[in-house]
Amino acid sequence: MTTQTQGTARTYDVRTYGCQMNVHDSERISGLMEDAGYVRAADKDAADVVVFNTCAVRENADNRLYGNLGHLRPAKMKNPDMQIAVGGCLAQKDKGDIVKKAPWVDVVFGTHNIGSLPAMLERARHNEEAQVEILESLEVFPSTLPTKRESTYAGWVSISVGCNNTCTFCIVPALRGKEKDRRPGDVLAEVRALVAEGVSEVTLLGQNVNSYGAEFGDRLAFGKLLRACGEVEGLERVRFTSPHPKDFTDDVIAAMAETPNVCHSLHMPLQSGSDRVLKAMRRSYRQEKYLGIIEKVRAAMPDAAITTDIIVGFPGETEEDFEETLEVVRKARFSTAFTFQYSIRPGTPAATMPDQIPKKVVQARYERLLATLEEITWAENKLLIGKKVEVLVAVGEGRKDERTGRMSGRARDGRLVHFATGDLTPRPGDIVETVITYAAPHHLNADGTPLSHRRTRAGDAFEAGVTPKLKGVSLGLPSIGVPAALPPATEGCAL
Repeated sequence: MTTQTQGTARTYDVRTYGCQMNVHDSERISGLMEDAGYVRAADKDAADVVVFNTCAVRENADNRLYGNLGHLRPAKMKNPDMQIAVGGCLAQKDKGDIVKKAPWVDVVFGTHNIGSLPAMLERARHNEEAQVEILESLEVFPSTLPTKRESTYAGWVSISVGCNNTCTFCIVPALRGKEKDRRPGDVLAEVRALVAEGVSEVTLLGQNVNSYGAEFGDRLAFGKLLRACGEVEGLERVRFTSPHPKDFTDDVIAAMAETPNVCHSLHMPLQSGSDRVLKAMRRSYRQEKYLGIIEKVRAAMPDAAITTDIIVGFPGETEEDFEETLEVVRKARFSTAFTFQYSIRPGTPAATMPDQIPKKVVQARYERLLATLEEITWAENKLLIGKKVEVLVAVGEGRKDERTGRMSGRARDGRLVHFATGDLTPRPGDIVETVITYAAPHHLNADGTPLSHRRTRAGDAFEAGVTPKLKGVSLGLPSIGVPAALPPATEGCAL
């Protein structure tokens, strides 16, 4: 296969929408493209290949995709050699309808066959016709694919794909399939490989991370995996997203509290505070259980920052139901929340439920929720004024940094911190200790001179312009049985 045109490598650009899983999939798409000889386009508007990695969760996802495809049509008509590919959850859902609605698209691939993209692009070019390939089950586990990481200091590590839950508002299980778990040894091999490349923070990723291990018969596997990450030398921070309250167990809380490099930050989706609405959503926990988990987490880790997801306006939600959600928000004291107005997603049970809530009512409740959350998050952030925090310096987190003369990064609890540098010259990936001087609802400022600055290998890599590019791990799909023994801590992985 060749990606050369008149002696020049063809260029690509990947445009990502949606969740962390999509962000990580896009890293794999980039790795595949570069493995096939493409190079990332310096000018995104002039790329030879544009890949859309789509999301199907929100109501306007379809409009957004087809609008963006429409904007590319003139460029495609002007340059027939340009190729457009559409992948991700919306591609899995719409299948061949995409090329019917946008016949200038060259390739459509699903969530289960990302690895086919380079070959499909070549076939489309050779055959001069669109290629559509949507598999209904996983072709290879994503870990087998090469990955072009976007960050020198932080990396996603998939521990599972798919979801076994049946939430009535969610289309993800239909698009991502049933849960498939990686072996602990395979996960740790990838973590070690990233750390060897200079990465200091990893986020364990799955649609429901704390049901990890169900496939190979160990319901305590996730807590064990967190503890095992604590043994990886050079790994400074471990995060995970997202757990499900129904599977959240005390051993995970203990692992978080007792493993020094596991951050005391927890994203625990609530969705609704009403037991009646939770039942209609098929969320198999209730308000009491949810708040009980929060209480246990705070007892073990008083400094824990807890974030959540909340849906407003689910079909049949009454004013009393919404008030229960506000009450849970007040009791849980979230550090932040991702809030959504319910939108109909065709193919989900909730789409045909009676008592769909008028948009005007949903909007009013949504604004009340935001006001309540802002009051709480601001109060919680003010408690940190005068406290010392450890900040992992980041890039792209502070939109006003250039104007204010600050840099930005994340504290161990996940909060965004904008900090003054004084005479120091920290780089993204370095660690700075500083003191909080000001709190806003969604960020913290530290305007004094930093207490310390530690240069790291990740900072060295950023300065050198090098991001980890890992070859795929030839692991195949996980199988059921006794988990493989973990490799010794010093054993490398041919990534």
